[in-house]
Amino acid sequence: MVKPVIEPVIEPVIESAAPSNNSDNSDNSDNSDDVTHTAHRQAAIPTPQGVKIFRRIEWVLNPVAYLERTKTQTPDFFVEDSLGFGFGPIVVTSHPEAIRYILSRDHTKFTSPGEFNSILSPLIGDSSVIMLSGDRHKERRQLVTPAFHGERLDVYGQLICNLTKANADKLTVGEPFLARGLAQKLSLETISQVVFGLTDSHRSKEIMAVMTKMLDRLGSPTSALLIFFDRLQKDLGAWSPWGRFVRLRQQLDDLVYEEIRDRREAALHNLDAAPTDILSMLMAARTETGEALSDKELRDELMALLMAGHETTATAIAWAMYWVHKHDDIKDRLLAELETVGPDASPMAIAQLPYLSAVCQETLRRSPVAMFTFPRVAQVPVEFMGYRFAAGTTFLGCIFLTHQREDLYPEPKAFRPERFLEKKFSPYEFIPFGNGTRRCIGAALAQYEMQLTLATLLGNYQFRLADSKPELPRRRGVTLSPSRGVPMIFEAKK
Repeated sequence: MVKPVIEPVIEPVIESAAPSNNSDNSDNSDNSDDVTHTAHRQAAIPTPQGVKIFRRIEWVLNPVAYLERTKTQTPDFFVEDSLGFGFGPIVVTSHPEAIRYILSRDHTKFTSPGEFNSILSPLIGDSSVIMLSGDRHKERRQLVTPAFHGERLDVYGQLICNLTKANADKLTVGEPFLARGLAQKLSLETISQVVFGLTDSHRSKEIMAVMTKMLDRLGSPTSALLIFFDRLQKDLGAWSPWGRFVRLRQQLDDLVYEEIRDRREAALHNLDAAPTDILSMLMAARTETGEALSDKELRDELMALLMAGHETTATAIAWAMYWVHKHDDIKDRLLAELETVGPDASPMAIAQLPYLSAVCQETLRRSPVAMFTFPRVAQVPVEFMGYRFAAGTTFLGCIFLTHQREDLYPEPKAFRPERFLEKKFSPYEFIPFGNGTRRCIGAALAQYEMQLTLATLLGNYQFRLADSKPELPRRRGVTLSPSRGVPMIFEAKK
C-alpha cells in the first residue's frame, strides 16, 4: 500500500502559541474558533507515560484502562504513536472545541485519508467507502447513503420489529441467553436484508453464520493482537489463529461472490427492475467515466456494510438491555412511555418517543462502541486551543473520553437518560457516530434499529439480568463490547 504523501511527524510538531488575532493565515474567520487563546501554552502536548511497546499492548488488551490512564495524565490532548492508525505520532483530543475545529474543516484544512484505516483491510479489503479517499470516497458515499435514510427507514421499520419478535419468540422461558448474541442475530438479519435483500434463503443463512464465526475469531482482546500486530498475521495452517481466520474469510468471500454472480445473471434477464437493496444499487451504478464497479469493489463494499452495519448496532442494543434492566426506575418509566402509544403504534411513532430516545443516547454516551473518530491530517499549519500544529499532523478525536468528561456530563459514570432531556448537546460533545465527511453512513438506521428493537423487546416480553455482576467494556476487534455478553433470563411473553 502506498503511504499518503504528508509531512512526516517524528517528534510532536506542537509549539507553544501565544494568543493571536489571526489563528491561521488561510482563514481570518477562524478567529472566533480559538476560544482558549487567552491561555498561553508553555509546554508541548505530552505523550502518555511508559514504554511504547507496553503502551501498545495495554491499548490492545485493555483499551479502557489505557484511555482512563491517559485522561488522568494528559487531559484534553496527548500524543501517541502506538494506536495502529495512520503513520507516526498522532495528536489525540477529547476536547469538544478541538474536535469541532478539526471535523468541521474537512476539505478546507484537513483530509481524512482512507489509507489510514488500513488496519481494517484484512476484514473489509481496500476498496470500500471506508478505505477510499478524496473524490472516490465522496462519489461512493453519495451512492450508498440514500439506502440508510428517508423513505428507506419507513421500509426497514416494520422489518426490524418483525425480526425482533420472530427471534424473541424462540427464547425458552426460564433459560439464560446472552443479550449480545440475540442482538447480533437480529442486527445481522436486518443488515442482510438492507444490503442483499436476502430473506430466508440457504445462502443468506450461510453468510450470516460464517460472518459471525469470523468476527468471533477476532472478538477477544488477545485475538485483537492479530489486527494490531501485522507480524502475527501468518497463515501457519488451519489450526493457527490467523489460518483459521483466513479460511473463514475465504468461505465468506466464496458465498458473497456467488451472490454477486447470480445477481449479475439475473439482471441480464430483468433489465427494467428497479434496485431495492444496496447490492442492486451498487451493481447498477456507474462511475463518472461510465464504468461499473468490479466484483472486488462490490465484495469490499458489501463486507464493510455488513460488518460495520451489524456489529456496532448489536453491541449498542446489548448495552441498552443491560442498563435498562440494571435500573428498575428507568425500565418502569420507559414502559410507561411505551404504553402511551399503544401496541399498534407505527415504527416511526415509536422512534419519536423522547424518553426512549434519551435512553438510547445515554447508552451510546455511557458505553460508546467506537473509541475514536476517523483520523484527520492537517493540510496546512493550523492553530487552535492555544497550540500551533504543522502541516502533516494527524489527529484523532477520542469519542470514549469526550463522553466521559465531567465538565460535559456530571457524574459521567452514572446512567442518567434525563441528561439528554435536560440539555441539547452539540454534535462535537455527543459524537457516537463521528462527524464530518466520515460520519457513519448508517447512523440513522443504527439509532432507528436500536430504538425499535429495545421498544419491541420491552413492550412484548419480560426479562431480567441473570446476575448482579457488573458488565464491563472489553475490546472486540476495534470496538468496545460488554465483556460477558450481558447474560439475561427470559421470564415471559406479555
